[in-house]
Amino acid sequence: MDQRPSLSSPPPLQPPPPAPSEIIQTVTTILASKNMPLQALNTYIPHLTPPLILSIISSKTLISRPNILLSFYKWAQTNLPSFPHNSIPSLLSLLPSLFTYQKFSDAKSLLLGFIATDRRHDLHLSILRLTKPSKALLDTAIGAYVQSGQPHLALHIFKKMKRLHLRPNLRTCNTLLNSLVRYPSSQSVLSSREVFEDSIRLGVLPNVNTFNIVIYGYCLENKFKNAMDLLNVMGEYNCSPDNVSYNTILNALCKKGQLVAARDLLLDMKSRGLLPNKTTFNILVHGYCKLGWLKEVANVIDLMTQNNVLPDVWTYNMLINGFCNEGRIEEAFKLRDKMENLNLLPDVVSYNTLINGCLEWSKTSEAFKLVEEMSEKGVKPNAVTHNIMVKWYCKEGKMDDASNTIRKMEESGFSPDCVTYNTLINGYCKLGNMGEAFRMMDEMGRKNMKMDTVTLNTVLHTLCREKKLEEAHRMLSSARKRGYLIDEISYSTLIVGYFKNEDADRALKLWDEMMEKQIIPSIMTYNCIIGGLCQSGKTEQAISKLNELLESGLMPDEITYNTIIHGYCREGDVDTAFQFHNKMVENSFKPDVFTCNILLHGLCGAGMLEKALKLFKTWVSKGKVIDTVTYNTLITSLCKEGRLDDAFKLLLEMEEKEVEPDHYTYNAIVTALTDAGRVMEAEEFMSKMLEKGNLPVQVLQLDKSKTVVTNETSEESDSSSVAYSEWINELCTEGKYKDAMHIFRESNQKGIAVDKSTYINLIDGLIKRRKSISKEPR
Repeated sequence: MDQRPSLSSPPPLQPPPPAPSEIIQTVTTILASKNMPLQALNTYIPHLTPPLILSIISSKTLISRPNILLSFYKWAQTNLPSFPHNSIPSLLSLLPSLFTYQKFSDAKSLLLGFIATDRRHDLHLSILRLTKPSKALLDTAIGAYVQSGQPHLALHIFKKMKRLHLRPNLRTCNTLLNSLVRYPSSQSVLSSREVFEDSIRLGVLPNVNTFNIVIYGYCLENKFKNAMDLLNVMGEYNCSPDNVSYNTILNALCKKGQLVAARDLLLDMKSRGLLPNKTTFNILVHGYCKLGWLKEVANVIDLMTQNNVLPDVWTYNMLINGFCNEGRIEEAFKLRDKMENLNLLPDVVSYNTLINGCLEWSKTSEAFKLVEEMSEKGVKPNAVTHNIMVKWYCKEGKMDDASNTIRKMEESGFSPDCVTYNTLINGYCKLGNMGEAFRMMDEMGRKNMKMDTVTLNTVLHTLCREKKLEEAHRMLSSARKRGYLIDEISYSTLIVGYFKNEDADRALKLWDEMMEKQIIPSIMTYNCIIGGLCQSGKTEQAISKLNELLESGLMPDEITYNTIIHGYCREGDVDTAFQFHNKMVENSFKPDVFTCNILLHGLCGAGMLEKALKLFKTWVSKGKVIDTVTYNTLITSLCKEGRLDDAFKLLLEMEEKEVEPDHYTYNAIVTALTDAGRVMEAEEFMSKMLEKGNLPVQVLQLDKSKTVVTNETSEESDSSSVAYSEWINELCTEGKYKDAMHIFRESNQKGIAVDKSTYINLIDGLIKRRKSISKEPR
């Protein structure tokens, strides 16, 4: 037997990989065949590289078959792991075929899918670098970036079209304009006007929608004259204003209380043959309700009926809101009942309005009953409902309850929004808890929520309250550059701050700056400047501002008139105060309890007690409202003149009318009895009041600015706090906000608190770190 070892056979040779040209040819043939499924390509997966896919998509054989190319591209995205990251060249090669065969929606869908995962904006840069991109590609890309919520990137592509003298589609222009106008940045509104002007230069013929978008942009910035000028420009482009054009401007005018201008605009609208529609009437209802002109609202509703336009849920919601703002809660509830009788079911807005009204006017139990009623009637609370409750808890200083409401909000499927965070920030700022306010702002940033004008105004208000006016002014000056829409509230906050600091010149200078920047003051802004001037003893200057207010088309409110009356009384010029009062009454001014109290205080201060008593009797005889302050003013003056019997009569009258006396009332009487040497009577009076349970107990409050330290290591803790605070402040001064945040978190982990000014510096840093949305690509 042969013992020699057997020789093993050699392994079979592996076939060489197919040549790239062979793969391209084979795959192209498979794709071109009618019945071959895409699964037949699976054997080629190891060999299909992005360059090969690009060659297949670019082949002349398939260029006339867009559906096959689209299916192949999607197959490659799903089956080739490396392809999605390197597919831009293939995508840009596929799109022309889709455009040639009018498959624009497929093209846009592909772009949207890519943009969603393109964190570095590689596709955007690739499009901008193309030397001869097609008009269709740029048009579609603009639409895709707008739909993805990135109008600033769409704007760059529009600018490329402008450089290449390519005329965009009208739809593209309108889409881009609309997205820029509605983006929360002053820069984007300015960019929208540039797009409008550039589009016309490129030969785009605008339509009424184009103009309406630009009008809306002007109204956002309160540039009403520019908006109204566009109504006349439309004719040059063969289009006419419609109801939307007029309603947009009307809405903006009514929001600013410029009802005279609104009335003129309505006449112009009618002269063009346009009839007011439901939206027009609802805008007027909203405007009048905002001013508290509820009789005028009733007239508008009558007009609606005459024009066969029936009030809807929105109309009634506005009217309910008007009654709630005036504190007429019972009438608001009656309106809700009337809605139900008319088969108009109150919606979540109706309930939110009533809940907010009840909470604002201290009818807490009714508010909570309404919340329960909502669920009983199948009306689901929304984010606004939760935000209303958060606002009330914050107003009451119940921040723990506010946090619990937010937890319930999240459990109900609603995420806290900018309104929620701004409310919390405001609540913490009012309590002086800058640490928590800063934490909320930091959390907003981490959740990719942009701090808006409300956030900015909250911080400005806090800085002014802390008398950090220079920091507030610097923040206001830099905010516009960082994309914030600075409004009249931003300016009025700082103006009031300067007046409180007795710096009227700086306040007036800031007012002039606001006017130069064409920021239109509202009635509230005028009230701030008029109030500041009156407090500074400059009532005549305040009158000139009142005249300016009237010339601008705004309607003064009770606060405006009462402030000026108070100004004259403060200066001891009671006669002029009455002359002004009488003149304003002729011009439809409705004096309220504050007016009465101001005039009474002025008369008593000027030693005209008898005139004050006469005014009081006249006021009461007309059935007008009086309050504790009304009685306190007279009781104090009677006591000062030793007329204690008359003072006691008024005190008795207060009890009969169920007007609650307060500690000022009792102090005036007790002091007068003691000064008159009637000490026994004073003690007896106090005893009687205590027996009735009427004497208010004054609670001594600790100075919250002083910290009671019980920790044995307080000195060590204080030194660490000072060290960290100084370190963070130094980094903030150098603009090193990231480093400052790192040190802050380190101190937080160690349980070391920093001081209030450090939190303010960190908050300032967060605002300054907001990125501009208008940066050009490099």
